Amino acid sequence: MPLTTYWAEHAWLDSYVEPGVALDVRDGRIVAVRTGVGAPEPGAVALRGLTLPGLANTHSHAFHRALRGTVQVGSGTFWTWREVMYQVSSRLTPETYHALARAVYAEMALAGITAVGEFHYLHHGPGGVPYADPNAMGEALIAAAADAGIRITLLDTAYLSSGFGKAPDTHQLRFSDKTADAWAERAALLKDGDQVRIGAAVHSVRAVPAAQLETVAAWASARRAPLHVHLSEQTAENDACRAAHGVTPTRLLADHGVLGPRTTGVHNTHLTGEDIALIGSTGTGTCMCPTTERDLADGIGPAAALQRAGSPLSLGSDSHAVIDLLEEARAMELNERLRTRTRGHWTAAALLRAATGDGHAALGWEEAGRLETGALADFTTVALDSVRTAGPVARLAAETAVFAATSADVRDTVVAGRHVVRAGTHTLVPDVASALAEAITGLRA
Repeated sequence: MPLTTYWAEHAWLDSYVEPGVALDVRDGRIVAVRTGVGAPEPGAVALRGLTLPGLANTHSHAFHRALRGTVQVGSGTFWTWREVMYQVSSRLTPETYHALARAVYAEMALAGITAVGEFHYLHHGPGGVPYADPNAMGEALIAAAADAGIRITLLDTAYLSSGFGKAPDTHQLRFSDKTADAWAERAALLKDGDQVRIGAAVHSVRAVPAAQLETVAAWASARRAPLHVHLSEQTAENDACRAAHGVTPTRLLADHGVLGPRTTGVHNTHLTGEDIALIGSTGTGTCMCPTTERDLADGIGPAAALQRAGSPLSLGSDSHAVIDLLEEARAMELNERLRTRTRGHWTAAALLRAATGDGHAALGWEEAGRLETGALADFTTVALDSVRTAGPVARLAAETAVFAATSADVRDTVVAGRHVVRAGTHTLVPDVASALAEAITGLRA
């Protein structure tokens, strides 16, 4: 394959901003990083602004994007929001899910996201009847990511019950494989690809009976695959778990072998000191989703304490109230400021690592998320001359990106060396807004 050179006006090289960096790319990987290149060389593709490793959206539910705006009317709680979500999920088919997810993943590419962790539990047809291809819905998501030009880790999710000791309700029949063994048999049919990784997920301790947690954990362990779990997002879940098992959800997961360095707890909001110590001591990751957590009035999780205990942090857009990983990074810091009334819990570099390298690692893409020789050629460029970012000196470009920029400032996104977003335009889905509108309107018809 021919060599392609991308010239970055400024590049973030893990902990500092370097001007004039040439990224030589071949076969989807960075083969050289050359500094001190003051201007684009003949034939090089110029990236004006700050070039970062591609952003990793560690936690996504693609179909929740159809709820944006709709669920902002009136008041309520997570549980009333969930009822609206169920209504949308009931209308999806493999074809309509592909159309929606393709548009959602294209929106992510426009926001500088090069890999998504799709927490996928909408497996079956109406009434829980399997499709002829039992993974038709998951394959639709994989195809959608390919069509939008980004990587995907499909976190195929075990969702077996509606609560401790309760059968799935009418809406949840589409989610359930009935047993963890049946889930494992179906999930085993999914295959990794060049831009696809298959992982596993426990929806929550309320959705997978305790006796079946080990089956899911063993499936992921045998494949050395990522394993994710919604954890303590709501105090009601904690209360119900204590009532059923006499322990917190974190302790229950630990007792059944779910925690560990390939596991990521999503939200980790309402934790005890013992919970935090368990998560940290096992190297279990934490994915914070601040825009969703505040949108659903979930609360502010102890991200700083978790990281101090040894839990790597990553970020996700979850319900897609917005799709903006720079906002997620900013929000994690600002939430902690509100909680503690002190400033400066993470540097801009630490927040960028959560959004890039640590997020990719949580999704099983350890070779992505950094600008260095041998890494996957996945990167994105943020404008430094917009109305939001103009003014600061270039050496503060990382701080500018994290604390001032938004997804609207992303100009270029490259995945596996392919220029997926060029000058703010998606090269595979030219009119992303229309694609979103058409897919979402179709679900209301």
